[in-house]
Amino acid sequence: MNAKQRKVIYRVMPYTILACIGICFILPLLWVLVASVDSNAMQSLKLPSRITGANYADVITSSENQRAYIIGLIMSGGQAVLVVLLALLAAYPLSRYQMKYKKSFMLTILFMTSLPITAVMVPVYQLFLSLKLYDNIVGVILFYVASSMPYGIWMLKNFMDAVPSDLEEAAWVDGASVFVGIRKVVAPLMIPGICTVAIFTFSGSWGNFFVPYILLQNPDHFPASLKLYQFFGQYGMVDYGKLAAFSMLYATPSVALYILSQRFMSKGFGLQGGTKG
Repeated sequence: MNAKQRKVIYRVMPYTILACIGICFILPLLWVLVASVDSNAMQSLKLPSRITGANYADVITSSENQRAYIIGLIMSGGQAVLVVLLALLAAYPLSRYQMKYKKSFMLTILFMTSLPITAVMVPVYQLFLSLKLYDNIVGVILFYVASSMPYGIWMLKNFMDAVPSDLEEAAWVDGASVFVGIRKVVAPLMIPGICTVAIFTFSGSWGNFFVPYILLQNPDHFPASLKLYQFFGQYGMVDYGKLAAFSMLYATPSVALYILSQRFMSKGFGLQGGTKG
């Protein structure tokens, strides 16, 4: 093998590996898309003999699915809003003020971001029973917020470090308070970071199966992530068509949130010249 052939192989190999990885992701997505419009969908990927929207109609018209979808949106949306607000306020002093144990505190937050939820679910379950928060939607939201705060604080603190403090000081000179400065000066310049944290926290709770499965008991309180169970019957029977349709609808909020946030995230900070003069 000469040098020219080796050069061609080295150039083609990365694209070949990436193509194989892409196929591994595309094929399951293609199966879900095709099976959702097939009334006789099976495990194998095949073209439907007749395209139908009956699977989507059955899923959408189910009152149980509608309720689960709304509950899931309330849980995930409420968590995302609370995490962004609380993490923004918590990140502000860590970014702007000098503290004696600031580094140790930030390292602790970084450690907590890597702590798996499964490691704390047993004491959390006992705590929820003691506080009478078990089988309570608000309790699950509070747990989601608490478990997402370390990541939110860490991310927003790093984004806030990039916002010059001179901009706030100019607002203070004009009579703005600290909270007004955060709301009208700092937060608008941190839109990419806020969108990143909001998308991450929303998607994390929206796709979470384990936490609501442990902390909720009443089927009327189940979010959409737990309703996947309804398509798995006894003796291994699965309604693949409705399962695929439900999966497509289930992925819609996260995809829509990401698309809507793209125009904010792509702008960056745009601080050039913000403190000039």
